Amino acid sequence: MFGDHTLTLTLYGAEASGAVAVEAALTLLGLRYQLIEGATWAEEAARDRVATSNPMRQIPTLVLPDGEVMTESAAILIYLADLDPAAGLAPAPNDPKRRQFLRWMLYVSSAVYALHWIKPDVKRIGAPEASRDAVVEAVHERIAFCWATMDAQLSPGDYLLGDELTVLDLYVAVVSRFGPWRERFEEAAPRMAAVVHRVDNDPRLAALWRDRFPED
Repeated sequence: MFGDHTLTLTLYGAEASGAVAVEAALTLLGLRYQLIEGATWAEEAARDRVATSNPMRQIPTLVLPDGEVMTESAAILIYLADLDPAAGLAPAPNDPKRRQFLRWMLYVSSAVYALHWIKPDVKRIGAPEASRDAVVEAVHERIAFCWATMDAQLSPGDYLLGDELTVLDLYVAVVSRFGPWRERFEEAAPRMAAVVHRVDNDPRLAALWRDRFPED
């Protein structure tokens, strides 16, 4: 990990956002971080704050102690997990499970999480605002399909890749809270749902989940 444990990372994030998965990883790793709060999908001021580090004006954005910036939630989670192999938050590069770990981390990012970018402003994909409800419904249908597809190809143990918790479990536990919401996720992905509930109830993360998903 970082040579000087007094160094602090800076995380741009918001409650009920994908950045909470990064907070969960930082919590399990015991890494210090300063949180700069702001819902970039809803607040211009939040977008302006993060723009100084990330021109895409999105969260999560992580600033490392040396000033280097990381974006993209899956990349951040994989990086953090690899910082401390002893923590077991990712299969080692020579572990056969590493292939599926990388596959599903990128799948959640590209096939599920990325679709949520459409919903705040459907004009981003050329749809008129008047069609917003229909577009959001179609996005939710696609997300449910993607969760079901993933569920059908996994054989979870206590966790998604077996008996060890990884950042993939944290990622799914967070992103599955977004639309079309947990009830639909549980219907579409019952095997993953059992894992997600185990992550929800992890005592090391209980305070974080309560604080960052206060409406659950």
